[in-house]
Amino acid sequence: MSESSAAAAEAVAARFEELYGSAPDGVWAAPGRVNLIGEHTDYNDGFVMPFALPHTAVAAVSRRDDGVLRLHSDDIGGRVVELAVDDLVPESDKRWTAYPAGVVWALREAGHAVTGADVHLASTVPAGAGLSSSAALEVVVALALNDLFGLGLRGWQLARLSQRAENVYVGAPVGIMDQTASACCEAGHALFLDTRDLSQRQIPFDLAAEGMRLLVVDTQVKHSHSEGEYGKRREGCEKGAALLGVDALRDVPYEELDAALERLGDEEEVRRLVRHVVTEDHRVEQVVSLLESGDTRAIGPLLVEGHASLRDDFRVSCPELDLVVDTAVSAGALGARMTGGGFGGSAIVLVEEGDVLAVTKAVEDAFAAAGYKTPRVFEAVPSAGARRVR
Repeated sequence: MSESSAAAAEAVAARFEELYGSAPDGVWAAPGRVNLIGEHTDYNDGFVMPFALPHTAVAAVSRRDDGVLRLHSDDIGGRVVELAVDDLVPESDKRWTAYPAGVVWALREAGHAVTGADVHLASTVPAGAGLSSSAALEVVVALALNDLFGLGLRGWQLARLSQRAENVYVGAPVGIMDQTASACCEAGHALFLDTRDLSQRQIPFDLAAEGMRLLVVDTQVKHSHSEGEYGKRREGCEKGAALLGVDALRDVPYEELDAALERLGDEEEVRRLVRHVVTEDHRVEQVVSLLESGDTRAIGPLLVEGHASLRDDFRVSCPELDLVVDTAVSAGALGARMTGGGFGGSAIVLVEEGDVLAVTKAVEDAFAAAGYKTPRVFEAVPSAGARRVR
């Protein structure tokens, strides 16, 4: 554990003791994630390729056996929120507390005897930036409760339960990628995940060793998956699968895409969604092949191609994200694309190590010229998934 991580764990533990009057039983951390490739494919049973960020949600937690759940976040402030675990009901809470409370609800609904907890949280994952701050919050609470109550659940199981918490308790129709990335990623690797059967392969992804960097550009345009546009895309994908007679768009072979689109006739909106998902799954497979063969720089054009598909077919980009991609590529980046659900959030930029400063400046200058808020730019380093840190 790094010195900064250790210091964060100590700070969260000390704050817990101030709030609750005793030291926590332990401290856990779960990261946000960047998705290298594979956007809006996870709820279509497709392929994704995220990796974990060094930015984490940290939770100091103690077990309770009296049916009381107490929650506090340094990021939100305010008083400790006290809930009764027996009274947790899906979509009854529109506050931040719905995420950790939803995990408790999901664990109990699955038959696990979680009898309460004291929880204090602090996160360095930027909220609303498309970097899975909510998934990190869910997974860190799930891991803590798994350890404290001796549930014996594995990472992928914690991810499933965390996803159920967000789908049913919070009411956001997210796929499984974010929670699995937070729970299961390994340092120095990207996670090739088949979201149908949850099979995983850790793909080495050490850009620094090859003289490259991956930048995250947070446009600071906020988005919310709970709002309607995300749900509309998901419903459109489900309609496309039904019209094509398949269980999910994952089942449409790339080689048969043109024929499938022709069968959809004048369903133009559905055609666009289907085209994106099928081509995006193919791009994931291409990126995996290139990384495994050591041809990392060749993934750049696939990132740009993926962004165009998200912009034009899935229609989830925004002017700020498009400006990042166009400017970065023009300034010499190997590739760039939006990452996350869209409608704001972040873009990723693959650059040669020597071009980091020039590309960063070009993007910042372009935002200033357009009158946009100054973007936040930082390097994305593939990091460890959820773990106990104290």
